[in-house]
Amino acid sequence: MQRLAGLLLHISSLPSDFGIGDLGPPAYAFVDFLKASGQRLWQVLPLNPTEPEHGNSPYYSTSLLAGNPLFISPTLLYEEGLIDKKVLESLRLEPSDRIDYPLIHRLKEYMLGEAFKNFKEGEDFYRFCEENSFWLEDFALFTAARKKLKKPWWEWKDLPEVSEKDIKVEKFRQFIFFKQWKALKSYANARGVLLVGDLPIYPAPDSSEVWANRELFRLREDGLPQVVAGVPPDYFSKTGQLWGNPVYNWERLKERGFDFWLKRIEHALKLFDLVRLDHFRGFVAFYQVPFGEKTAEKGWWEKAPGYELFEAIKKGFPDMPFIAEDLGTIDEEVIRLRDHFNLPGMKVLAFAFFDKNSTHLPHNHDKNSAVYTTTHDNMPLMGWFYRELGEEERKRVLDYLGYKPESISDALIRLAYSSVAKYCIVQVQDLLGLGEEARMNTPGRKEGNWEWRLLELPSEERSEFLLSLCELYGRSG
Repeated sequence: MQRLAGLLLHISSLPSDFGIGDLGPPAYAFVDFLKASGQRLWQVLPLNPTEPEHGNSPYYSTSLLAGNPLFISPTLLYEEGLIDKKVLESLRLEPSDRIDYPLIHRLKEYMLGEAFKNFKEGEDFYRFCEENSFWLEDFALFTAARKKLKKPWWEWKDLPEVSEKDIKVEKFRQFIFFKQWKALKSYANARGVLLVGDLPIYPAPDSSEVWANRELFRLREDGLPQVVAGVPPDYFSKTGQLWGNPVYNWERLKERGFDFWLKRIEHALKLFDLVRLDHFRGFVAFYQVPFGEKTAEKGWWEKAPGYELFEAIKKGFPDMPFIAEDLGTIDEEVIRLRDHFNLPGMKVLAFAFFDKNSTHLPHNHDKNSAVYTTTHDNMPLMGWFYRELGEEERKRVLDYLGYKPESISDALIRLAYSSVAKYCIVQVQDLLGLGEEARMNTPGRKEGNWEWRLLELPSEERSEFLLSLCELYGRSG
């Protein structure tokens, strides 16, 4: 039961000269920062493709298996001879702590078009295509056709004719993405840093997986969802959250031996050392809302075959290197499923001070869990403490700490490190003492999410702070 610590920072939030974080030199510099700081874990958000028209959310993607071409590094393409100096320089942007996604899409489209012109196919490309054919063939055809028709797949009368070149372009982009990711992972692992991925439970309706596997989702005859995913009204939202993703036809998945999920898990474990299972409670029972509803209020719960699914997963992947995202509406059944398969759950300090005996309070933590200061869906600690908490709740935090700290974020990071939880993961925004301006995502809000990014990596002083906590609380691994 190694006690490990790490940071949560998405690829898009890394510093870069090109308007968005990527898999180039700053990502390697961040690995060096982690190592110097005693950190053994780097958690990222889903790496799947994102689109401005869908709020740039990595949880509402056109593919659960493809990589995001926006993360391909211009610097590495230049070093490989796939783009020239003129193209590289044309991609540089003025520093900004917000991502202009429409602009970045245009620039990366141009960059990848130029790179493809200089690309020479070889054995490594053919091997990649063969090893990933179970998803890549569908994705490349779907993406090429979608770009041609510029409409969702259920509005296609027929599959349009797409050229071999159009399909090869999409395969090339995925090849480059995964080549750059694999190199970064190798670099991190060689320095003792494990990569923690995030596995979204659902795809977007207009995705290659839904298009190619319609029987595995609850769809109408015209291809639109019968019902969509979400969560019911709760403390955080009076009308609930309407996600809009199609839900699974679990009966059909079960008949097929959960092959779709087993392939997803196998793919994810090639990319990551540890995988966070998004919306874990959805494997016990999932909330669904009739398609067309404007809020999540008129939905209902339905059982899912979680035990059968995880028995199949355990048979194929006995190490079970997962973190269960067991947040939200949790009941005893969810806890039993999690504990039956010995999966670490999540404890979030930002949730700990609303209830006097919250399971998120450190004295209620258990060893087989992962403690977080905040998550990507929460306000960073400074904004949470000074903007979201009432006077009574702020007093409860200070009483729990036993003193009034100079920095509430540093005090709560220290509290997380002291937890018995085997994993401790801190959002970089909390490490830097940032507030509302650095929030990654506000659930239910359609615009302004997923845009925050660093202008530079954290300082040596912050590195020393983390290293001292690792040594003090036995998290050096």
